[in-house]
Amino acid sequence: MTVIHVDNVSFGYTAAPVLEDISFDVDAGEYVGIVGPNGSGKSTLLQLLLGLHAPDTGHVELLGYPAREFAERERVGYVAQDVTEDTKRMPITVAEVVLMGRFPHAGFGRIGVEDRTKAREALQTVGIDHLANRRITNLSGGQRQRTYIARALAGDAELLVLDEPTVGVDAESVESFFDLLGDLNDDGMTILLVEHDIGAVIEHTDRVLCLNRELYFDGPPVEFAESDALDRAYGTNVRRDDEVTVV
Repeated sequence: MTVIHVDNVSFGYTAAPVLEDISFDVDAGEYVGIVGPNGSGKSTLLQLLLGLHAPDTGHVELLGYPAREFAERERVGYVAQDVTEDTKRMPITVAEVVLMGRFPHAGFGRIGVEDRTKAREALQTVGIDHLANRRITNLSGGQRQRTYIARALAGDAELLVLDEPTVGVDAESVESFFDLLGDLNDDGMTILLVEHDIGAVIEHTDRVLCLNRELYFDGPPVEFAESDALDRAYGTNVRRDDEVTVV
C-alpha cells in the first residue's frame, strides 16, 4: 500500500520556488529519513504532505486521498519541530495529552473504558506509563516527544511524521528515542522523519531522501553515504568526520 504519493510537486511562498519537481512514494512499513540544509524545504514538504498547503504544480496523496482533502487526521501522527516548546505552557497531564488521541474514536464524544485502555497501552509502548499523572510542563524534551508519539499510537495512527524531533533533547535520550522509533517500525508503523543529524538518519532509517529545493538522492542509507549527494545538496556546509557524515 502506498501511504504517501508525491508527483512532480513544486511550491513557493513567493515567486521564488521552495521545492521544484519533487517525486517519490512511501509504502506502508517504510522508515524514511529526510535530510537537507537549513532552508532546503524539508518542513515545507511535510506541510504539503499533511495538506496544509496546496502545491503550485503536481499532486500529493496521503493514504490514498488528495492531501488537501484528507479528513481522517487520526490516521496520521504528527510531531512538530517546536512541540516541546508549545507544551511547556500546557497545564495538563501526560495521560490527558495521550487521551486526546482517542477523541476521534470516542462514541458520542465520551471517553470510555476502551479509550483509556488504548491510552494506557500507548504509554506503556513508549515507556512512560510511570509519568501518566505528571504535568507535561514538568517533562524533559525527550519525554514530551514520547508523550506525543503515545498520543498518535492511542489514536491508531498508521503513519508517524516527525519534524526534527531531537532538537533540544539530550544525547542519551536521543539514542533511546531512535531505539523507540526502530521498535515502532519493526511493529509495522510507517515513519517519515525529518532530521538534522545525518549520521543518525544513516544509522537508523531504511531509506534516505536528500533535499535542497530539488531531490538529490532517494535510496538506501549506505548508498547515500557513498554518493556525492551530500556535497551537491549541502555544498560547503558539510564536513566529514572519519567515516560518518555530519553537519
